[in-house]
Amino acid sequence: MTEAVAIKKLSGPKLNFKNGTIDLAHGSGGRAMAQLIDQLFLVAFNNEWLNQKNDQAAFSVSSGRMVIATDAHVISPLFFPGGDIGSLSVHGTINDIAMSGAKPLYLSASFILEEGFPLADLQKLVTSMAHAAKQANVAIITGDTKVVERGKGDGVFITTTGIGMVPEGVHISGNQAKPGDHVIVSGYVGDHGVAIMSHRNNLQFQTTIQSDTASLHDLVACMIHAAPNIHCLRDPTRGGLATTLNEFALQSQVGFMIDERKIPIRTEVASACELLGLDALYVANEGKCVAICDPSDTEKLLAAMMSHPLGLHADVIGEVIEDHRHFVQLKTKIGGMRIVDWLAGEQLPRIC
Repeated sequence: MTEAVAIKKLSGPKLNFKNGTIDLAHGSGGRAMAQLIDQLFLVAFNNEWLNQKNDQAAFSVSSGRMVIATDAHVISPLFFPGGDIGSLSVHGTINDIAMSGAKPLYLSASFILEEGFPLADLQKLVTSMAHAAKQANVAIITGDTKVVERGKGDGVFITTTGIGMVPEGVHISGNQAKPGDHVIVSGYVGDHGVAIMSHRNNLQFQTTIQSDTASLHDLVACMIHAAPNIHCLRDPTRGGLATTLNEFALQSQVGFMIDERKIPIRTEVASACELLGLDALYVANEGKCVAICDPSDTEKLLAAMMSHPLGLHADVIGEVIEDHRHFVQLKTKIGGMRIVDWLAGEQLPRIC
């Protein structure tokens, strides 16, 4: 019996992706799980490593420093304007890798599925993941699936882990901000959080805003080519721009002076935040980055960012200052000053 025939016999009849649902057998390690892996994950993520069907993936890497990042993705709703938890799980981990200046190479993916979750929705999410990974030229080479009883999950949780390699001569870290450095944001902030909130069952309001979810590694590669000595990079996801700046301040033992007039925020996002009583600086992003660089690099770095589709609206929003208190200070539009502190608790239930 050939291997192909053996796999076909093991997989059994085709899954009913139109009307079928996940049941506990899909996580049992038996025939149903083999069907799910063969007919969904192997088809969508098709590559030489995954098709070996081992419990691990062996791969070669070039010389240099290796980077690894992992991210668990829980979001409601699972499908939102501009994306879904599938594409988000790929973009999020790729971006964590990219913020070190590394080129992302491989991903692993772990699924926790709730009994009763529609197979049609799972197929959409997996297809979305495959498309996002293909666009980023990154292979999903290993993974795992577990099924929990009905009521003990939230449809689907996805955890992805990424591997990347940092080019020689690149040393980017959150502890390298220096007084006098400039702070650059790659575009409009708050889009992702508002897009999610607009489709919450108890918060629905009219907006045309779509999530900014995207893989940023290509933008970062352009940035490093223009200015290899970038000091800090981070994607301001959960907790938004405000949290990222506070993280940098603590890591680098510095302060920040930010100009509110320079922060790119869409009118629709500002209006939604005002309606909900939120501060847009704390609202999540999934396709933006914050860069800190020496003033001598600012002009060429900004030009490189604005030449890329994901950095068209990049701008310098402030500078690093000496401050033993490590405060993030904001010059307001009306000429005042306020402290942008760490977020206390959650503005809303988790959205990323």
